Amino acid sequence: MTASSAETHLTAVLHKLAGPHATPRSDQLDAVTAILQPAARVLVVQATGWGKSAVYWAATTALRRAHKGTTLVISPLLALMRDQVAAAEKAGLKAASVNSTNIDDWDPIFYALEHDQLDVLLVSPERLGNPAFAARLPQLLERTALIVIDEAHCISDWGFDFRPDYQRLARSLLAAPNAAVLATTATANDRVTEDVRLQLGPSTAVFRGTLARTSLTLSVIPGLSATERFAWVAAALRTLPGSGIIYTLTVQEAERLASFLQSCGYNVPAYTGQMETADRLLIEQQLRSNQLKAVVATSALGMGYDKPDLGFCLHVGSPSTPVAYYQQIGRAGRALEHAEAILLPASSDERIWEYFATANVPNQDIADRTLNALSRQPLSVIDLEASTSIRRGRLEALLRILAVDDAVRKDGSKWVATGKPWIYDNRKWDALINARQQEATIMRNYAHGRGCLMAWLQQALSDPNPAPCGKCSVCSGRLPEPGLQVDPQLVQQAQQFLRGVDVPVEPRLQWPKGCSRRGKIQSDLSIRSVAFADDPGWTEELAKFERNQDRSIPQELLDGAVQLLKRWKSTWHQRPVAVIPAPAPAHDMVANRQLAQHIASVGRLPLLDCLTWNGPACPENLPSAPHVQHLERCIRLQPATQLPAGPVLLCAATARTMWTLNVTAALLAESGTAGALALVLHRLP
Repeated sequence: MTASSAETHLTAVLHKLAGPHATPRSDQLDAVTAILQPAARVLVVQATGWGKSAVYWAATTALRRAHKGTTLVISPLLALMRDQVAAAEKAGLKAASVNSTNIDDWDPIFYALEHDQLDVLLVSPERLGNPAFAARLPQLLERTALIVIDEAHCISDWGFDFRPDYQRLARSLLAAPNAAVLATTATANDRVTEDVRLQLGPSTAVFRGTLARTSLTLSVIPGLSATERFAWVAAALRTLPGSGIIYTLTVQEAERLASFLQSCGYNVPAYTGQMETADRLLIEQQLRSNQLKAVVATSALGMGYDKPDLGFCLHVGSPSTPVAYYQQIGRAGRALEHAEAILLPASSDERIWEYFATANVPNQDIADRTLNALSRQPLSVIDLEASTSIRRGRLEALLRILAVDDAVRKDGSKWVATGKPWIYDNRKWDALINARQQEATIMRNYAHGRGCLMAWLQQALSDPNPAPCGKCSVCSGRLPEPGLQVDPQLVQQAQQFLRGVDVPVEPRLQWPKGCSRRGKIQSDLSIRSVAFADDPGWTEELAKFERNQDRSIPQELLDGAVQLLKRWKSTWHQRPVAVIPAPAPAHDMVANRQLAQHIASVGRLPLLDCLTWNGPACPENLPSAPHVQHLERCIRLQPATQLPAGPVLLCAATARTMWTLNVTAALLAESGTAGALALVLHRLP
């Protein structure tokens, strides 16, 4: 197809998407022209808002006008898919998506494809590993004229979120003989760009522009405590322009911050990947239509969410890489001359970075144990966890990597070894960890304001001409309101609110295989925690507790435990009749006894110190089965103990998996105590 045909279709699409005065950029036109060549391989690396989607909608329009096949778009997030379906339809194309939330719609969608009634099909990369979808894939590829890999940094090991399922594309899709392939991203440095180019093929045409965003004013507000950050956000929402997104690093932080802002009178909901699809859809639409001042979100509301007039992005805590940060702030200012991107770094950031930096990196030992177990027989993840003693989250991440390398495959609910050997690539994984450490260094420099903020982002993204922007908080010396002066009353309000938020904890429901107890857990255990993880309401007190060599609990935390019990008692069926320290190794038992003694004294209840721990501490990061087996060996009820028939209150200074409390509650129930409550001072992440 000719360049004039490409220009005609690109201009028509731009008019539909952006209005009658929109004109093609020269590099947009070049990209569309390149896609329309036979067996084209094209990589577009351009800033958010440049118009990458217009390129593939224009190419699709031209191909469909020439009676070519469907465009297949690989899209990483449901929110992004929904926006892309809407954008395709606005461009005059018939589009549909196939994902985990609309399985009932698959048959009519594939019927439309078979009868050439659909221009665009969007799928998530995880669908490529689904047997039902994989069975349809060869027939689908026969009818595909263009494959679009959106957010293409994800097919690279160097990509900032490293999704192994995306790498199936290299084998499943890039080998399609008749389709052109377009990969697009706004977040690729030189390493990622070269890696993706090599995967697409040596003849790949690369269109790369500057990734600096002139509409964004970048700022860092340093040195705030956890409660000061919450108060700062509440004050800033009074003056920040338009509507925006407030990003947090964890689901718990998103929910806490949203609740606090709601208590301050703002209509600001939380948005996380743990929410129901319908709830996320509603929030997306409310934000898009300016019914909300802001949404407090995790990265689940990130890639591709399209609200061109988003006025600000706040980050409460720093993402681990500047590339991830750039991708998220790219939601703001796409159709505005000015938008704010503000970072409120936290002292806990680097601990979270360290976890995510290696969370998905495989390990030769656990890979060997997994493959050895699967070589004997197919196993479900639950059975595999029990037989290998590898924690489930780690195991699931490893299986995805092994599946990409064809060492294992999914057969129904079970995993099967293919017989293909898998060798740990030290050079590859060491290089990945080293690259992430380098990116963390850049993010650290950014968060500390050690130079122009935009220049740091440009450097991280390998922009050929990083230069001072002249308007960020470092270059200008100006901070957005309220600056560094946070209203003390608002800080106190934030602390009081956060200390009044109870942390309900779900007890375990099923005993893991291989333990002496089997099936459903019968004990009726209800658990509450004063603080969870890096709880902003208790940051200083938790740090003090961790520093205390004698494991003594600060008085403020003891008082917080009493206040929690006063709030919690309204839901009790019956008041506890005794207090029991939860069993623990000797060092931790000191704090458990102190907490139990304090609660017993304030509540005027008998203290029963009747549980012992006989054996070593439980090793870190054990899967459920060996963890419970260890607890069953160590926890004992002292002989001749007279237990009350009514409910008791177990007290634990810290808890992570809740298995100690569940095993203890089961032991007490088996000894005649009906019902148990458990009070945890600090639930560890």
